[in-house]
Amino acid sequence: MYPFLIFAEALHNVKPEQKIFEHKDSVLLKSVNILVNLSDADGDFFPLNDAQKGMSYKSPDVVTALDIAYHYGGHNPQLLSIAEEQGKVLLDDSGLAVAIGIRDGKAEPFQKKSINLTDGTKGDEGGVGILRYGNEDMTLVFKYAAQGLSHGHYDKLSFSLYEKGTEILQDYGLARFVNIEQKGGGNYLKENKTWAKQTIAHNTLVQNETSHFGGKYEVGSKHHSELYFFDTSNPEVQVVSAKEKNAYPGTEMQRTMALIKADGFEKPFLLDILKVVSTTENQYDLPFYFKGQVMKTNFDFSTPKSLETLGSENGYQHLWAEGTGQPKEENSKLSWLENGHFYTLTTASLKDDELQFVRIGANDPEFNLRRDAGLVIRRKNTQNTTFVSVMESHGHYSPVSEFSVNSNSVISNIELMVDSKEYTAVVVETKSNGNQLLLVLANEDKNADKEHVLKIKDKEYRWKGPYQFITITKK
Repeated sequence: MYPFLIFAEALHNVKPEQKIFEHKDSVLLKSVNILVNLSDADGDFFPLNDAQKGMSYKSPDVVTALDIAYHYGGHNPQLLSIAEEQGKVLLDDSGLAVAIGIRDGKAEPFQKKSINLTDGTKGDEGGVGILRYGNEDMTLVFKYAAQGLSHGHYDKLSFSLYEKGTEILQDYGLARFVNIEQKGGGNYLKENKTWAKQTIAHNTLVQNETSHFGGKYEVGSKHHSELYFFDTSNPEVQVVSAKEKNAYPGTEMQRTMALIKADGFEKPFLLDILKVVSTTENQYDLPFYFKGQVMKTNFDFSTPKSLETLGSENGYQHLWAEGTGQPKEENSKLSWLENGHFYTLTTASLKDDELQFVRIGANDPEFNLRRDAGLVIRRKNTQNTTFVSVMESHGHYSPVSEFSVNSNSVISNIELMVDSKEYTAVVVETKSNGNQLLLVLANEDKNADKEHVLKIKDKEYRWKGPYQFITITKK
């Protein structure tokens, strides 16, 4: 945004008749608001594509962009609260305008909201959906965008999840230490191609241990995912769904993610439904990269005496296989502790699933990669399948008082009730009150006026639109 707004200001000064700040429905001014919306509660930008973690809107470049946008964009008082966090202004008319606005008490909190950002020159090449609950109590970043030119990663339908400024499930970002001479002169490291760009480095589906589009930029640049629907009309149940039909020839993926706040849950939880339809049998890997200390699992796993890699190429050569388990129940659970909060991943399991604990850092002789951990759900010899998982935040731990509160998941069961070409239905049952939370999806018709009828366990459900969320109260 820095060069765009600097140029725009110069153009405005010499040719105000061009009305550059009004061009394309004030796209330059809107872009600064979008820039702030693409940050977490601490102001750090979400690491999309080749993004460096830790870059924030406190950057001098963003100070410049924000001051210019405030001065020439009608003095938006919400931008002043960001300027207060930045703690500096430009030494020109726009910086003076910001300083006066802050001095006069005009600053208002910047209201980050759930937002769907479209990609491409005409806004029709996929995008990024951001679901937020409350004051960033939980934030989902769902990426169904175009390739992103040479900075793009092969990560269709990937996501990351935040609680305030804490990464719950993370995107790796880039493999580069910008302007640190000791690490490749501050340039991109070779691991950016061999790891960070590869599909297995992201929280999305990998087929047959190969990256989307074969890891080929020329192929990936021709395609983008398609938004199916985005609905945030109910802040308690926000849903985004997108489809990807080109990442693997003959395979279609649809991922639906719902950020839900319901009775029985201390905090919002994320429901993740990933439906895969293929013309052939494949091996599917679905990784979840978590940060923190493992607390417990409800499945047994074995740890090897010596480490081997999960695979030999396409990023797999950088993953140590630290433990392998199999489901003992219809649901598999992993809980961990991070930044004083407990998190649990619950996934609907098939008996032949493999649960692989992995850690980044294999084949990395110069220690260029972070040693982050993940859990990979592996499903072999499968043609069509649906992965259903719930990610919940619960409780807290204080090392000062040495007390833990609500350290266990409140989910007693998640079940895939219907899995057909036309419909998908998932139920989440809670321990606290026994309520069942039912999400039903129409997979082929998203028309808001279309009426659907679906029979589940002898009960008929009717609704209009692409989905319906229903609470079934225990009698």
